[in-house]
Amino acid sequence: MKYFCIYTNSHKDKNFEMTRRLRAFLEEEGIRCDVKIMGEEGTEQKETTADCILVLGGDGTMLKAAREFGGRKRVPLLGVNLGNLGYLTEVEPESAEAALTQLLHGEYELESRMMISGTVYKESGERREEWALNDIVISKSGSQQVLRFHLYVNRRLLYKYLADGIIVTTPTGSTGYNLSAGGPIVEPSARLIVVTPVCPHTMNQRSIVLSPQDEVVIEIPAGTEGQTQTAAVNFDGCSVELKTGDAVRIVQSDRTTDFIKLGRAGFLEVLHKKMSEN
Repeated sequence: MKYFCIYTNSHKDKNFEMTRRLRAFLEEEGIRCDVKIMGEEGTEQKETTADCILVLGGDGTMLKAAREFGGRKRVPLLGVNLGNLGYLTEVEPESAEAALTQLLHGEYELESRMMISGTVYKESGERREEWALNDIVISKSGSQQVLRFHLYVNRRLLYKYLADGIIVTTPTGSTGYNLSAGGPIVEPSARLIVVTPVCPHTMNQRSIVLSPQDEVVIEIPAGTEGQTQTAAVNFDGCSVELKTGDAVRIVQSDRTTDFIKLGRAGFLEVLHKKMSEN
């Protein structure tokens, strides 16, 4: 690897201390190194010729990097954990230089993570496509107490929900909002789609595990007494407003995100460590 892009969360890396430290280390090793600031204008969904994106922040920063550099060229991500849990970040700050040395010596593996894409179909005929590494979440908005929505799988009505929302997650996202909502934890390199309702008004709260080839459609019908419902769909931080008559179609994306794996610890070991910390 000869060219790195350091992607920095300025709220996590105060005064850019870690950014300067790792940039200096890489340049001393003869590595070309650019710096991009999360949220900086002009970085959204850009192609890059870098060999690696070095992400400084937490899991949210990793998701943002996956979106902003989510072009067709698959550039692997390596995360340095400046956040809390850090399920997606591989490296702790105190061992960052040692990890980069290992990487530069070619002692690493790539782990491919599936992504999902969602197309919003507005009643007006407008369409918008977005995608997510973690999850796609539909939730209520406005003053309504709960949200009514219809869940279709492969064009067949599966269930009519009355709930606070619904989560459609990848295996990578299973340890996020899905976990908080009572959904299953999935090994992140797996290929499947999990659908988990949020606080459903039913005695049976069940997640649904689907094949990656399945098509999920969520429709927003009229509310109580025919009232117009308002909702929002969130794609890893990118939000789109919904209302009665709108629908979201979700399928496996043709995009993937590659993670650099340096350690020998498996997912279950990492999961045990992270859960023991709380």
